[in-house]
Amino acid sequence: MTRLFLVLAALLLGTATPAAAAPAPDVDGYVRAYLDHTGLPGAAVAVTHGGDVVRVAGYGHDAAGAPITASTRLPIASLSKSMTAFAVLQLAEAGRIGLDDPVTRHLPEFRLADPRGARITVRMLLDQTSGMADSAFPDLKLPQPHTLAGAVERLRDAGLADEPGAKFHYHNPNYEVAARIVEVVAGQPFAEYLRTRLFGPLGMTSSSTVEEPPADLSPGYVRAFGFAVPVTEPDWFTGGSHGVLSTADDLARWLVAQRDGSGALSPSSVALAHTPAPGRDYAFGWGTYRPGQLSHNGEWFSHTAAQILLPDGYGIVVLATTGLALDNDADTLAQGLAALVQGGSPELALPAGVVADRVLAGLMLLSLLLAVLGVVHARRWAARRGGWGPVTLRLLPCLLPGLVLVFLPDLMSVVFAGRQGTFGQILHVWPGVVAWLGFATLCALVVVIARVRAVVSGTTRPRREESGETTGVVAWGSANRRSGS
Repeated sequence: MTRLFLVLAALLLGTATPAAAAPAPDVDGYVRAYLDHTGLPGAAVAVTHGGDVVRVAGYGHDAAGAPITASTRLPIASLSKSMTAFAVLQLAEAGRIGLDDPVTRHLPEFRLADPRGARITVRMLLDQTSGMADSAFPDLKLPQPHTLAGAVERLRDAGLADEPGAKFHYHNPNYEVAARIVEVVAGQPFAEYLRTRLFGPLGMTSSSTVEEPPADLSPGYVRAFGFAVPVTEPDWFTGGSHGVLSTADDLARWLVAQRDGSGALSPSSVALAHTPAPGRDYAFGWGTYRPGQLSHNGEWFSHTAAQILLPDGYGIVVLATTGLALDNDADTLAQGLAALVQGGSPELALPAGVVADRVLAGLMLLSLLLAVLGVVHARRWAARRGGWGPVTLRLLPCLLPGLVLVFLPDLMSVVFAGRQGTFGQILHVWPGVVAWLGFATLCALVVVIARVRAVVSGTTRPRREESGETTGVVAWGSANRRSGS
């Protein structure tokens, strides 16, 4: 009887339907849909889960028409900061650097215009609380260095925005100084150190770091009125803070290393790199800006990047072929993938910059319409002139678009949280706003010319009429005198 029961149980278990496994996230489908919907020309993606690689792939193409693949080398921009932090922590583990050492202990030449700079520590560089900031030292607007040593040297003119350790300020020179410390303490160039001590041990054989964008870098794009316009990267200093070039294949290994260091760093140091100080949301090249995520994005003028670590073990990296703008294509795509791997159904939306450019296109049409009306009604406007003083005051609003255009770099620093750049850099970041302001300025100039001509014409015409009337009166008087005589 017992034997019969066991046989029946075996038959029942054998015919039972196994529980359905959770479907694998459709990374390919979502990325391709994102590219189609937004017009993003190309991207490279790495998705990992624990120690496993879920997907590495490239999609679309670069500005030269070459297909993006998992082995295409692209700039990872400020994702580089997390790698510089790893290098510093390696030296800290070896006892060669103390995170609370003053920077001057390792770099005696580190001197700021503000004497408080002597209190800046290595830790303050990594968590960006040194007090250095774009508001006190507008890095992008100044002549660029060509070496890490030069990057430290030029800080002699830098002030401080806050007391060291008091407040977070995202500032690339923090990581330039940190990379120079690695260079000096290790006794080898920073690029060589990363190659032998970080990239090599992690198997990131296609990765390297540069101090300036290389001439043979695959070109990227900027967006303008819905079009992706090919551009080359401007010449600027990237060492230590945003100079790593890598591939989706290599970055999958980097994501896996965030679990336990993969032999390049101890698990405790990895945890330190991921953990902001109490009350802050920035650790060492990683931030906790969004609940339940560790993340960081990166921006060059022609490319963007993003990396995310999720608490369930997923890691995501996206490299995109569009540059710094109102939003970050790589970050938007990475957030969509984060929702996807967590079982969500992320909606596709146009980038904010594309939507903003549509608004700007409408404003350009409005500027044209107002200019036409201003020219057509110039004489009517001039008839209310009331003298040149009031005319001048009434023309002043026409100068507004030109004034905004002239001061655009300063105004844009408000939009980009204090980051200050040059006019040429703004052309890369948001060409649409430059085009609109330039067009509006031209339209306003045409209206000003038409109104001034109308005022001048109206000023001279009454004199001619008065002269004609006077002549007529004199002639009439003379005729009367002749008839009376």
